[in-house]
Amino acid sequence: MANGKNGVHVHLPSRIFKFFGTLLLIVVLLALALVIFLTVTEFKPEDTETVSLTGETSADLSADKPLTVMTWNIGYGALGDNADFFMDGGKMVDTATPERVEANLRGMREVILEQNPDLLLLQEADRSSKRSHHIDECEFFAGSLPRSEWAFANNFKVAFLPYPIPPIGKVDSGIATFSKFSSQEAERVSLPNPFSWPMRMANLKRCLLINRIPIEGSDKKLILINLHLEAYDSGEGKIAQTKMLREILEQESQGGNYVIAGGDFNQIFSNADLTAYPAQEGKWQPGIIDVSEFDPKWQFLMDSGTPSCRSLDQPLAGADTRNFQFYLIDGFLVSDNISVQSLETLDLGFVYTDHNPVLLRCTLKKD
Repeated sequence: MANGKNGVHVHLPSRIFKFFGTLLLIVVLLALALVIFLTVTEFKPEDTETVSLTGETSADLSADKPLTVMTWNIGYGALGDNADFFMDGGKMVDTATPERVEANLRGMREVILEQNPDLLLLQEADRSSKRSHHIDECEFFAGSLPRSEWAFANNFKVAFLPYPIPPIGKVDSGIATFSKFSSQEAERVSLPNPFSWPMRMANLKRCLLINRIPIEGSDKKLILINLHLEAYDSGEGKIAQTKMLREILEQESQGGNYVIAGGDFNQIFSNADLTAYPAQEGKWQPGIIDVSEFDPKWQFLMDSGTPSCRSLDQPLAGADTRNFQFYLIDGFLVSDNISVQSLETLDLGFVYTDHNPVLLRCTLKKD
């Protein structure tokens, strides 16, 4: 107790306790308000949803004609060679300026136009996210790919992601498929979610984007599946999602349909040669898809000669690449009624994104 002005006794410990008690109450109320906000605004997709198709095409798909299919995780335009990322052991949250995002997107667009794929599967395509400065990347690529239709499915949609510091903020992102051929329909199919409440509210809701493309002169279809499987779970999510993918592949291939599933598996096919990319202690490591658990008719395709992804524990620019962690996690799963001419990962040095694009050249076998 102290003797204050005019002889009034002031209880300092009592005032200090009251101050910190009020501060704690404010923090609790703010946290509660955030939880309520995230609960109310949580993205809750149905198990299966029809996806709108945008744009017009001028070509028909037919068997026996060569097809070029490209898959590319574009890292929301903000994971170029300058970037690391806090979830992979790096430090950055905001990884690119608006100018760098636009430069990355332009660089990727040039590669896509040069390769001129018939079918293009993109992952981590932002529509309106703080991390990519609210650039609609689907519209960006759609404006560069004439005579194509495209479909988009959200797998990451959060009104405000409160972590880390500074927070990631709003995220509106997903997977996008561009096609020179008209689809009969496109669907978003939800994959098992390994996260429970409250982590589920601000986490990815993984999915498949399935396009069903008619084939000229045939009652069969090309089933094109764009995917981006789980990355940061403890393992059970990858297993459950891979199991569901296997079931869908079998279902969609019934009746002789042609099936191409491509994207970022965040896993390695067990038949791939990994000797050039040994696991480094302390770095993020992908899971393994055991190809023996699938029917032998499925072709598992990854290009072991070139890494498809690089670690984000540090920027690549200026690093010693001899000791850098690289991965094989992007590729294709293809039914046996498709003849594969080549599979190639383009070595672009990860300048524009932390993934390299993978090109599949193939032909649908005639009945």
